[in-house]
Amino acid sequence: MKFTFIMALTSMIFCSSAKGSDEEIHLFILSGQSNMANLNLDNSFIPVVEEKFGKKSVLIVKDAQDGRPIECWYKKNQLDWRSIWSVIKGKTLETRGYLYTRLITKVGIAIEGKKLKSITFIWMQGERDALSKNGYDYKVRWEGLMNNMMNDLGSEKINFVIGRLSDFDMNNEKYPHWTMIREIQVSIAVESPIGAWVDTDEFNGTDDNLHYTQDGYKQLGKAFANKSIEIIMESK
Repeated sequence: MKFTFIMALTSMIFCSSAKGSDEEIHLFILSGQSNMANLNLDNSFIPVVEEKFGKKSVLIVKDAQDGRPIECWYKKNQLDWRSIWSVIKGKTLETRGYLYTRLITKVGIAIEGKKLKSITFIWMQGERDALSKNGYDYKVRWEGLMNNMMNDLGSEKINFVIGRLSDFDMNNEKYPHWTMIREIQVSIAVESPIGAWVDTDEFNGTDDNLHYTQDGYKQLGKAFANKSIEIIMESK
């Protein structure tokens, strides 16, 4: 049943570029955990991309959830030892990847009948994985997430921007894999010709909080927008 649903969704997304308006749009997909959930796009991200591309040429889909590890966005189709262990510990396979399913469903509905000029994925997540010591699996799960997205959107070219974890716990005292995740996030972006990362060290205020200040969220949204524009213009 679930496989049938995904196939139907994929078919809908593939067909979306073949009908409807002739105007091509730039699709921006934003996801992650609390620091993404707290981001107000209206006063940060949206004005910047609309000024650059025009309101009618921009489509934005955001779906974020507080306190979730990256495995919630990584939908695996085959069992491996990690999947089996998750079941043993009481996590169903549906739990792994359920936020990805929720996100891609929103995207599919939003782009129906539209032609896509570019796709950019913006990611602000990693705090939970740093806390739970999941750094060793982070890159593999990121790659799985992106592969899922490329398959479901029918495109091998999906730009991405990662918000690197802030300087909240540089000594790894509260979140043991904090600096590890930071380094992985930068390496992921640097290794890709259509990837970039954003420095968030100044967004959480002088007290180095886990979450950002009101102004910090504004700056985060603008930084995401500017990096996205930069990648899109360079990849033309």
